Amino acid sequence: MNTYDFDQTIYRRDSSVDFYLYCLRRFPHLVLPTIPKSLVAALAYKRGKTDTKRLKEQLFSFLPGLDAEAEAERFWQTHESGIGRWYLEQKQDDDLILSASPEFLLRPIARRLGAALIATPMDPATGKILGKNCHDAEKVRRFYEAYPGAHTERFYSDSLSDTPMARLADEAFLVKNAKPGPWPNRGEQET
Repeated sequence: MNTYDFDQTIYRRDSSVDFYLYCLRRFPHLVLPTIPKSLVAALAYKRGKTDTKRLKEQLFSFLPGLDAEAEAERFWQTHESGIGRWYLEQKQDDDLILSASPEFLLRPIARRLGAALIATPMDPATGKILGKNCHDAEKVRRFYEAYPGAHTERFYSDSLSDTPMARLADEAFLVKNAKPGPWPNRGEQET
């Protein structure tokens, strides 16, 4: 099994940001009123006064006004081209995507790619995260919860914050500008 981060790894950009902008264009009447509180939450996050979970919940606070799952399907109809060619050329039937992005948002593209998915559980009707943000060591916990005793051959991510997951893999790759390269300090990751 190969495991992959999604944003800026398989997908060239950040899918949550792209979906937010997509919804802003399609539903300005829903998103615009949430911007002031979202800016306050972003500043609080930058100052260390709030966590990623609260920031994401505020950013997605417009979701109660739309059918988020249907919009996620429509979003990927126009954004699937953002999937990296390097990934498409090597994808396998047992690939697993591990992402901090909302599960409802990535479910349609994971299905199209034929990959399994573990992502942040967010209620698409409310924008509330159900549990923890799937990031850092939480990815490892969720991986073993879903696949007890599983083994990952290769792990790919754009971020060193994913080192806990990289340590589990036989090989780990840091993806920069849609090009996988060796993970830094590979010797420290041997298990």
